[in-house]
Amino acid sequence: MPIQQSDVLYTAVATAENGRDGRVATDDGKLDVVVNPPKEMGGSGTGTNPEQLFAAGYSACFQSALGVVARQEGADVSGATVTAKVGIGKNEDGFGLVVAISAEIPNVDAGTARALLKKAHEVCPYSKATRGDVSVTLV
Repeated sequence: MPIQQSDVLYTAVATAENGRDGRVATDDGKLDVVVNPPKEMGGSGTGTNPEQLFAAGYSACFQSALGVVARQEGADVSGATVTAKVGIGKNEDGFGLVVAISAEIPNVDAGTARALLKKAHEVCPYSKATRGDVSVTLV
């Protein structure tokens, strides 16, 4: 269910120039990066790319969701890391994304870790936004 405009706590604003081969900057100046297609897609690979930026945001958001569900479950996720791998490739509509989320959670057993990842995937805003349109695998 979408949130209502009146419930928005924060809005990020970023502007791109020249799409995948240009520059992206936020309105507050905290992020200002050159973007270039990766070599695998025929680009120079000298700058970052949208998939790297998405992976960075998704991994940070997912780790926060992991912390929320761990507190609810009384699990210790201190020292945990979350990695998002975002792939781009051709599909019937042009291009699409695939995501693999993996986590290292040193203070819980494998079964608990899997359960926490599944619960985090249910509450993470990035997971909710991609549900149904992007294949997301939990590792």
